[in-house]
Amino acid sequence: MTIAVYPASFDPITNGHLDVTERASRLFDELVLAVADRPYKKLLFTTEQRIAMIRESVAHLPNVRVDAFSSLVVEYALGINATVLVRGLRASTDFEHEFQMAHINHHLAPTLDTVCLMADQRFTLLSSSAVREIAAYGGDVSSFVPAHIALALKQAYQKHEESRT
Repeated sequence: MTIAVYPASFDPITNGHLDVTERASRLFDELVLAVADRPYKKLLFTTEQRIAMIRESVAHLPNVRVDAFSSLVVEYALGINATVLVRGLRASTDFEHEFQMAHINHHLAPTLDTVCLMADQRFTLLSSSAVREIAAYGGDVSSFVPAHIALALKQAYQKHEESRT
């Protein structure tokens, strides 16, 4: 059985992440979306909120599960007997970063392979940070994220705005 790990902050998960998830779920027996629990990183949603939103987004994929990790991704992956790390590539700048990380990860854990999936062209310019910025200014993000996440973003930024006044 091949277990793959798709690690990211997923703050929030986007339709681009979900495209990679659906495609990777067809390639591996089990796919774990590993949500980075990094208290030093400025995140909009808590780890628990991100996990709940992701679980709702991938409920239709029976071989996908969602978990949190707070260690090196290679340590987490080895701990759950994964043999593959999944990464999505949007543009050449992603490639350079992922290329470097794949080599570092392979040095740290030679039994782990990195598989990169090219983003669907509809999502090449899509990032969680862009979605957050659009939502922060009241823009419509419904074409970038599932409906329940668009609502969560709207509510999060309304609370933020109310706390400032």
